[in-house]
Amino acid sequence: MSEARAWLRRLVRRQYFWGIVAILILLGLNLIKDPTYLAIRTNPATGNLAGNLLDIVRASAPILMISVGMALVIATGGIDLSVGSLMAVAGAVSMEFLNPIANATSVGAMFAAVGLALLLAGVLGAVNGVLVTVVGLQPFISTLVMMLAGRGVAKVITSGQNTTAVNEPFRWIANGYLARLPVVFLIAIAVVGLVALVVRRSALGMLIEAIGINRQASRMAGVKPRGIIISVYVMSGVLAGIAGIFAVSSVMTVDVSRTGYQLELDAILAVVIGGTSLAGGKFSLAGTVVGSLLIATLDKTVVFLGVSAAATPAFKAAVIIVLCLLQSDVRALLRRYLTTVARRGPSGGEPASAERAKPEVPANREEVVV
Repeated sequence: MSEARAWLRRLVRRQYFWGIVAILILLGLNLIKDPTYLAIRTNPATGNLAGNLLDIVRASAPILMISVGMALVIATGGIDLSVGSLMAVAGAVSMEFLNPIANATSVGAMFAAVGLALLLAGVLGAVNGVLVTVVGLQPFISTLVMMLAGRGVAKVITSGQNTTAVNEPFRWIANGYLARLPVVFLIAIAVVGLVALVVRRSALGMLIEAIGINRQASRMAGVKPRGIIISVYVMSGVLAGIAGIFAVSSVMTVDVSRTGYQLELDAILAVVIGGTSLAGGKFSLAGTVVGSLLIATLDKTVVFLGVSAAATPAFKAAVIIVLCLLQSDVRALLRRYLTTVARRGPSGGEPASAERAKPEVPANREEVVV
């Protein structure tokens, strides 16, 4: 029993704990409207699992990819505003490559399209890293430039048109099932596990955090920030490319104006909800997963509750503000204020205990300087 209490106490101290609470509250609101909301059923035609929970985890996959990359970039003290545009670039490359291919079942074409998309996304991520480390631009400015340029690159690739392709293996990435579960979510979890293995089972994670805490001190300690920061931006670009593949493979169409639009904001929110500081330093991949699931749950809840499109941003903002307040020091300030009020006397003036009202007297009066 004591071990369970200690585990629960450690969990509550985790910043992403309130993200878990928010997910449960949102699911509870959906249950009030429909008591069968959480039911998981079997599709009689295919034998695969289906339900609202499966829809949520499927929708969380692209957010999860860009959020993990964003967490690593923010941990270095930077930010990547270009992830949404890189999603559009990856989707544009893959659709343009597959569009003229007549063989709709070609697995090789699918792998080639994925490889080209990830390669270009990684190159653009490297450009971000070079602009930050070599040129010396602020991460906000350099990635803002790439955010604008990325949409332009996607439009150049597709000639400004929405491109559609037909390739069943590529479509299977977002719509297929493996072991009765959505493939897209399994791929996302596998990628997150691989990233966690790399950054937590090697020195890379420690070096990223050291650079984010104090870049100058880490350089004096023998760390070379330039290569690590470029590598982190490349990882962010590749992960954004994977998210773009997830996004376009679900409908086999890329809309260069809408694919990944404003998803960089959702990624930043997911990272902050997960407990990663925007000032850099410590980061939490587990918290980022919780934040991504919360964003996906919030999006699905807005639709399910019938919130109007005009009020949707306000609804999301209200939920995020409440969650951030729960994570902040407001709780400590409120607890301190209530404790102070409780210690005061009935009149609300002097403390109820005379002992607390006594001023502290130095042990050696001769040391007091007048």
